[in-house]
Amino acid sequence: MSTDINCFDYNLPKERISQNPAEKRENARLLVINKGRIEHKHFYDIIDYLSPGDVLVLNETKVKPCKIEGRKSSGGKVEVVIEEKIREICFRCRAKGKVKKGDLLLFGNGLKGEIVNRYGDFSDILFNKEVKGMKVAYPYYVKNKKIDPSYYQTVYSSKEGSLAAPTAGLHFSKELLAKIRKKKVKIVKICLHIGFGTFAMIHDIEKHKCAKEHMEITKKSADAINNRKGRLFCVGTTTVKALETAAVGDKVGSFIGESELFIKPGYKFKLKIDGMITNFHMPKSSLLLLVAAFYQKERLLEAYKTAVDKEYKFLSFGDAMMIVKTLEKDKIKS
Repeated sequence: MSTDINCFDYNLPKERISQNPAEKRENARLLVINKGRIEHKHFYDIIDYLSPGDVLVLNETKVKPCKIEGRKSSGGKVEVVIEEKIREICFRCRAKGKVKKGDLLLFGNGLKGEIVNRYGDFSDILFNKEVKGMKVAYPYYVKNKKIDPSYYQTVYSSKEGSLAAPTAGLHFSKELLAKIRKKKVKIVKICLHIGFGTFAMIHDIEKHKCAKEHMEITKKSADAINNRKGRLFCVGTTTVKALETAAVGDKVGSFIGESELFIKPGYKFKLKIDGMITNFHMPKSSLLLLVAAFYQKERLLEAYKTAVDKEYKFLSFGDAMMIVKTLEKDKIKS
């Protein structure tokens, strides 16, 4: 296993980063790695790879509005993303713009905030009253800010608390989920609220730590996974992370708490996960490393090169990948 983060780099042309969601969710393209072979499909073809008795696990987190825009009292523009409440009307935030401790920020409607602490990428901001009028924050690489926020929610989202969408799930429509259920595939929901740490680039694999993210798995969901008759498919890296966090031996336990699990190549999976549906991820990211831990790194990066060459769309509003591990020889060799 390589510990050099540069081994997880690849060429991602800017024009491959999708700036708009697919007009019809399930019409996104789907690159399938099936029995070690690459197949080019559309997302609605996912049903052909699922069988009666299989379990499909979804992350039902819902993206919460967390962004406000304003200016410094000195005049410069500033964009603030509220990440975590520290105490009443004081929050840990990410501020886009040149800010320092002591700066006064003005947001309109009488809302003001003072930067009372500054550390790394974060600022502690003390507001003068309750913060209202927040918007959904899209990933920094999405330059189109006029996207309808409903496109940045899965059709099954229900538990608000995430700062970013579980993007693999964005491709499902209610109609496609109904067809999957009709095929006798059991759909199970868990919840992991995603933080902005998901977008962080890794500089040192050995020293990297994932930020804590709140997650919940009910006993009902755990039992449905453990008692399945068929295979286990996870929708998104967050779902894999949640199930592995809650795993006790080779079973999933009910869980309420925080996860800071960092899955990287060499990680020994506790659960037998037969397939993963995921988007194409940023080079040198924790998400790419998780997928590389699930599948062979070299073959994964070959698939990414194919996706670039075939003009797939990448990242949050991009196309999808499905990895099906159905044969013994397709299992990961750590």
